Amino acid sequence: MNLSQHNQFSSKASQLLSWGHWFTFANIGLVLLISSSYLFADSPPTSFMGILYMLVTWLSHTSFITFIAFVLTVFPLSLIFPYPRHIRGMAAILATCGASLLTLDAYVYFNLGYHLSSSALPEIVSLLWHRLTSSPALTTLLAGGIVMLILAFQLLASNYTWHHLARLKQYKFARYASSFLLVCFALSHSIHIWADANLKFDITKQDNVLPLSYPTTAKSLLAKNDLLDIEIYKQAHNVKLNTQNVNYLAPSPLARCDNFNATTIDILVFNTPAALTNFAEQQTNLYKTERFLQPTAAQDAVFSLIYGLPAYYKSALMAEQTLPVWQSNRRSISVDGFVDYGYINSETVNNAAIRIIQADENTVLRTDVKQIFAFSLASNEQGIVTASPLYSTDKKVTRIEGLIQPSDLIATSVGQYLGCKTIAHQSMLGVNLYGKKDDMGVNYSQGVFIAYKKDRITLIDSDGNYKNISAAQGFSIEQGLDIPFLVQSIKKLKTFTQ
Repeated sequence: MNLSQHNQFSSKASQLLSWGHWFTFANIGLVLLISSSYLFADSPPTSFMGILYMLVTWLSHTSFITFIAFVLTVFPLSLIFPYPRHIRGMAAILATCGASLLTLDAYVYFNLGYHLSSSALPEIVSLLWHRLTSSPALTTLLAGGIVMLILAFQLLASNYTWHHLARLKQYKFARYASSFLLVCFALSHSIHIWADANLKFDITKQDNVLPLSYPTTAKSLLAKNDLLDIEIYKQAHNVKLNTQNVNYLAPSPLARCDNFNATTIDILVFNTPAALTNFAEQQTNLYKTERFLQPTAAQDAVFSLIYGLPAYYKSALMAEQTLPVWQSNRRSISVDGFVDYGYINSETVNNAAIRIIQADENTVLRTDVKQIFAFSLASNEQGIVTASPLYSTDKKVTRIEGLIQPSDLIATSVGQYLGCKTIAHQSMLGVNLYGKKDDMGVNYSQGVFIAYKKDRITLIDSDGNYKNISAAQGFSIEQGLDIPFLVQSIKKLKTFTQ
């Protein structure tokens, strides 16, 4: 009697395991369909090997993850609780949850450029909330419809494979398909090892495209976003962020701001901290903050101040002597003392609403000036960026939580003081400090990508090496890369590229 029960138990378990393999095959097809969206989320590879790697990795990795999910869930349940009806129902529910989660991850990756993770939770919640509030009925219908379609597929696949198990066992294509997927799995890893050793960035930049795949490195992250000059890297092993072929794409259509507020702003740029201090001591209406973050390269800081953009766009805009987009049709800015920007000045320099002045302690202010910003360049500083004092007549600006960059000064001047918020937001990466919602920002200087989040500044150099430093104190912070944040920051840096 005991032996008969044991045989019956083994028979059910064996049937369930055989059914489970066919059920997994059906889910591999579904997962391949869902995960194909990842292949279209980024720019495609350009080489034959890159395309081959993308396809074999997509086939093998998604199949492997689906099989592992089966091994970790349905397989142990089949051994412990071999009751076909219950197991098939639980398997359908578990598979529906997994496929739905994959669909959500694909949606997040397509929109944000990174996968579901706890560190990216605020950005993910914001994305989903925006989608829900913008069209609640349609979003609910689509989300519910997708889940119900997946559940229907799972129930259909579960019942079909169970009732036709004997006939399915006679098919040989499962063995051929399994062998093919194993070959793809081995081939994808072999290609990646070869590519990593031979600097084939068209392949390695695909790291982390699929969920639970290779962890993204700083180098592959830059390559993926076309910020790596690969040819120079091959020749001299001295990678530089590629700004030679950056094409600045002006926003279009550009909002109009015909009714400028009648105000005047002077932005004083001193060459030395001592000159700035002497000037500030002579004034009675200036407030101070120590949270002014600027590049140590003076030219990059001045460019960012004038255009409201990182120096990533400097060569493209200055080569053509392109006027700042926000005032191309109205000369409302003058630049005094910086010879490279003489093309910006109009015939009415003294009447310009915004004056950027290379100043000293003897600089005479306009009698009608309403707002003043004053800071000193950090050309003698070591490193890439430094935090230094900023003086302003606007007390609210100096009480802003978080860091302030040169680009924020012009964005605040145009957006808040002149009353052209839409143009400032549309044409600059600088932030109107009156509307600052988070303590994050991006910059670029001396071939180094710069991103900050609260007090932590991440610097990624041309070799893909990275360093986290404290904005307030300047010391190194031992912390890994925050990939979701960096992907978001790189996308922001490239806002105006073609």
